[in-house]
Amino acid sequence: MSDRVTAAEPLSAAPANTPASPHVDAGDAGYRKDLKSRHINMIAIGGAIGTGLFLGAGGRMASAGPSLFIAYAVCGVFAFFVVRALGELVLYRPSSGAFVSYAREFMGEKGAYTAGWLYFLNWSTTAVADITAAATYAHFWSMFSDVPQWILALIALAIVLAANLISVKYFGEMEFWFAIVKVAALVVFMLVGIFLIATSHDVGGSTPGLANITDNGGIFPNGMMPMLLLIQGVVFAYASVELCGVAAGETENPEKIMPKAINSIMWRVGLFYVGSVVLLALILPYTAYSGDQSPFVTVFDKLGIPGAAGVMNLVVLTAALSSLNSGLYSTGRILRSMSLSGSAPKFTGVMNKGGVPYGGILLTAGFGVAGVLLNFVMPEDAFELVLNFASIGIIGTWAMIMVCSLLFVRRAEQGRLVRPAYRLPWAPYTQIVTLVFLASVVVLMWMDGGIGRTTVNCLPLIAAALVGGWFLVRRRVRETAGERE
Repeated sequence: MSDRVTAAEPLSAAPANTPASPHVDAGDAGYRKDLKSRHINMIAIGGAIGTGLFLGAGGRMASAGPSLFIAYAVCGVFAFFVVRALGELVLYRPSSGAFVSYAREFMGEKGAYTAGWLYFLNWSTTAVADITAAATYAHFWSMFSDVPQWILALIALAIVLAANLISVKYFGEMEFWFAIVKVAALVVFMLVGIFLIATSHDVGGSTPGLANITDNGGIFPNGMMPMLLLIQGVVFAYASVELCGVAAGETENPEKIMPKAINSIMWRVGLFYVGSVVLLALILPYTAYSGDQSPFVTVFDKLGIPGAAGVMNLVVLTAALSSLNSGLYSTGRILRSMSLSGSAPKFTGVMNKGGVPYGGILLTAGFGVAGVLLNFVMPEDAFELVLNFASIGIIGTWAMIMVCSLLFVRRAEQGRLVRPAYRLPWAPYTQIVTLVFLASVVVLMWMDGGIGRTTVNCLPLIAAALVGGWFLVRRRVRETAGERE
């Protein structure tokens, strides 16, 4: 039976108060359940700690000052709502197609098509941001300073692509150790930061403490508006939180593993994001940071400890490679789910002997190559440009997750399916408030002017591309449904 029929007919035919048969997604077949509990837990951590914190926090701190921690806290709450909603759907029915599979069940093939390609927009542009960040980090060391940025970006892409194509077990191990490195580095930074503040140790001519905030304009040195305008970039920092939902389709016992992994995201956000930004503001004046360097590298650089800045720079390089690794992994699975329903190219549905959907991974990597070209043409603006387009993809993906969650709750209230015990709290109000927040982020992007406004102005073009693409694939979607019947 086709996904289309499974998604629609049994549910519409089911009598009131009678739970429908579980939806079956053809894209879930062929995967190996090789991800263990430790992998999922560290993937959840890695998803909550990425390039947006390690690189993006420097420029945002320089613009908004200490108020950046408020933006991270607010966006972190909504990111938690999104991943909690996705977690409820995962426990209802684990799927490697994740929200695309749920969109297919609750919104039909058009919904799945839209959700999938918005997610691809997110990660194809994020891949460009990640290789750009990796190249920027590499320039920290003198041995790479004369190497063109586009060459370093190409090397980063080639390394991660090769590792991602082997098997999901290798992906899980890479993410496990990448996350270990990121968490260990942030813990070390926070311990050092607390020591510097407690002892008033000099850092590059500045004495750590509350005076670095109060003597430099307070929490809002440039007013509240810069903080609000930076929210779209902060949303990008949380772009990978939904990754654990995709990974759930390749693990045993997700009903035991997922709740613990998802619930831990909230305190990790508070500790690592908000805590780190507060420490950065206390250690140095906000004017000491810039978008050209990771703020963590800036602190260790000014401390003058031999090799410390280099080690931290290696850590943030690891964060960029981790994000790229995650993007290739997740888009490969999402595109396979779409391919087997006819809404993505056929080659993105093929798998190798290791159970890896390499077609979709290679397609995403192809856009990464386009990012290498972007680094060649405009190395100074490449990161900011792709960050804005990635934010549009993230906002669209999160919105689709919340819409699916709303429809899921409605069907449960009608007795057509059963919600798991692990639920999104305060539904359906949580979904509605989150959707309003996401819409406001788009408005703030437009108000920011520059690249942000240009990106929002491109929304009609993105919508037109989605509509045009649907007319190109709809016949194949129907034929695929007919073949499965």
